[in-house]
Amino acid sequence: MTQTPLAPAPAPVTGRLRSWLRTLAIISCLPYIVLKAAWIAGSHLGMPDGSSLLDHRTTMIVANSGSVLMDSAVVVIALLLTQAWGRRVPAWLLVLPMWVATGLLLPIMTGYPLQLLVQALGGEITGSGGSARPFLDEWVFAVVYTGFIIQGLTLGTLFALYAKDRWGHLWQGTLRELPAGPTAPALRAAAVAASLVALIPGTMHLLWAAGSTAGLNEALIAESNSGSRVVDAVDVLFTAAAVAGVVLLAFRRNSALPLRVPLALAWGGSAAVGCWGGWMGLAALSNVDDIAHRPTPAVVLTYAVQMLVGTLVVTLGAYFLTERAAGTRPPSGLRA
Repeated sequence: MTQTPLAPAPAPVTGRLRSWLRTLAIISCLPYIVLKAAWIAGSHLGMPDGSSLLDHRTTMIVANSGSVLMDSAVVVIALLLTQAWGRRVPAWLLVLPMWVATGLLLPIMTGYPLQLLVQALGGEITGSGGSARPFLDEWVFAVVYTGFIIQGLTLGTLFALYAKDRWGHLWQGTLRELPAGPTAPALRAAAVAASLVALIPGTMHLLWAAGSTAGLNEALIAESNSGSRVVDAVDVLFTAAAVAGVVLLAFRRNSALPLRVPLALAWGGSAAVGCWGGWMGLAALSNVDDIAHRPTPAVVLTYAVQMLVGTLVVTLGAYFLTERAAGTRPPSGLRA
């Protein structure tokens, strides 16, 4: 079996950049991890009196323990992307968690700054939204989301540098230079299928972004404001990006577009659609015992189809790159 070529060691200047980025990524995890650890230990830091988070102590401990482990994984990924041993790990062992990290961080990196902009223009992005029960103090969101944005920027840059070293030869050139592969008809059929299925979550989020309450439960209707509509608009954006990426790869025509553009669209779009859909779907299903918060069939279907679209697009991208790797010789000096 042919192994993935080993990447050369980074140049000194690039190596220093990676060290700084790694340090920044690790530091940016600390506020979130410390805050979650404090909640697990019983602290109410950042939780106003009567917060709904205080209702189910055991559930909160389990959920916060899981999120601590997830954010701690950022530290492992940052080390993997910057150490020599990290260039020898199996591709899937890095790509899969990095895809998940991209999917969970990218919507926050995009949505939170837009929400702040909307708030600066007079829109409402926080508050009880019609509910008498508070959730978290405002400073918690500022601290946590700022840390997430820094994590996304640093990890994204580190991964781009790593991927360029290890797999950069796979996305050289333009779409018109791609040879006709044996799976091209299947790729086109699957791209069409993904596009059609994506109409379901894309349409629902577009309606919600426009202010419609169709398919929403009582709690979501009460909590709807400018901030929630920004989140739905971002979901529409990433759904369109995922579809655009896979369609460009499948129907390449005679385009001079660099190959890295549709690959980046498919990567970021599929991750945000699939992983964020899974995260939000899990959050919705955790409220089945609360009548007001119980997810409607429309909400469950939207997030479930999002997961399907994201999984389908990233799978198509993986097959495309696998086929391209089989027909692309690695650069001279790299071991096969």
